[in-house]
Amino acid sequence: MNGSEGTAGGSTRPLLSDPPGGRKAMAVWGIGVAVYFVAITYRTSLGVAGLDAAERFHINASALSTFSILQLLVYAGMQIPVGLLVDRLGPKRVLTLGVVLYTLGQFGFALSESYAMALGSRALLGCGDALTFISVLRLGSRWFPARRGPMIAQIAALVGMAGNLISTLVLARLLHTFGWTPTFAGSAAGGIVVLALLLVFLKDHPEGFEPPPAPVEHSGTAFIRRQIADAWREPGTRLGMWVHFTTQFPAMVFLLLWGLPFLVEAQGLSRGTAGELLTLVVLSNMAVGLVYGQVIARHHAARTPLALGTVAATALMWGLTLAWPADHAPIGLLIALCAVLGACGPASMIGFDFARPANPPERQGTASGIVNMGGFTASMTTLLAVGVLLDATGDNYRIAFASVFVLEALGVSQILRLRRRAARRERERLVVSRVEAVHVPV
Repeated sequence: MNGSEGTAGGSTRPLLSDPPGGRKAMAVWGIGVAVYFVAITYRTSLGVAGLDAAERFHINASALSTFSILQLLVYAGMQIPVGLLVDRLGPKRVLTLGVVLYTLGQFGFALSESYAMALGSRALLGCGDALTFISVLRLGSRWFPARRGPMIAQIAALVGMAGNLISTLVLARLLHTFGWTPTFAGSAAGGIVVLALLLVFLKDHPEGFEPPPAPVEHSGTAFIRRQIADAWREPGTRLGMWVHFTTQFPAMVFLLLWGLPFLVEAQGLSRGTAGELLTLVVLSNMAVGLVYGQVIARHHAARTPLALGTVAATALMWGLTLAWPADHAPIGLLIALCAVLGACGPASMIGFDFARPANPPERQGTASGIVNMGGFTASMTTLLAVGVLLDATGDNYRIAFASVFVLEALGVSQILRLRRRAARRERERLVVSRVEAVHVPV
């Protein structure tokens, strides 16, 4: 995360030293990560309840996919406004609003008896979820030194993915044992717990590292338009968005909704075995995230090769699985597919590592919001495509999941188009920041 201040918007101000990090930083930032952890649990809870939801609300595949599409539509559409809010109000206020909204959404989903009420609850949940991750990234940048940025971001994503484990290991069993309403209503208690911790203990920044007050002109629609335009103008922001777009969605679609039906209905596995494979995706994500974070922190040039390598591996495994001549792919191939899908989440975090050095500190939230839109837009598109193709082809999962390759091809073409421009611009900004560090008094 970018912890040092330079010049921005034509003004000059003293450079601030990096935040200190340490135990207090870990404790405060850990509360923010806990908020994100609960958000992921709620976001992915439908992934283990998709078949139950179809039965409860008497809906087909397209209508089922609408749950996740609407949730992601709200999430993706809010990313730039959320980035602006975080830059303006700070992480604590935004996280507080996020917890309230996603807890109400989860509780409403528990009580839903109609398809319309359930859709509204998932939209509210998506709204709260949208407020969390950008806030956690910003919180990390205010509490930890800049050199820790890649690892802090990967750890945040790793802990968030642990929320997926709660969905696949705990919620799935509770759903089978206690039923719909007790399971989802009980899980809403997690939001109440993190809200209490957030209100009592979380602080936006360590003492003595307050960000400078926003100038008077940093308000109104003109400033908002300029903030978004300046962030978008940076090639690193756009490259980060396309990296996020291309890498995140294969695993997101699999975990969020279509993985369990694919493994059970298309591959003939039991729900228990399918749940274990979904758990493998999450465990792989956590392991790969630690590796990617360490590699990128030490070797910044590894960002593009890691991202493109992950896309290539994902496309290869999906190609082998879908093209397998027998009706069911062998279990070993499905295990390999799920292990590779686990790398998608860590690879998507590389997008933020392109946007971070391309933007000054006061624009980090806006730039992160633009990046975060990428993967969720791709996920939303693929969720819809899979649902529509399943209904159109009589549940032919091979044709439906072939939509993955279309979006990957689009994303790779944009990454290749932008990577040299972004690298050149990043070198220019590094030179400028070094000159400013010499001439601007501390």
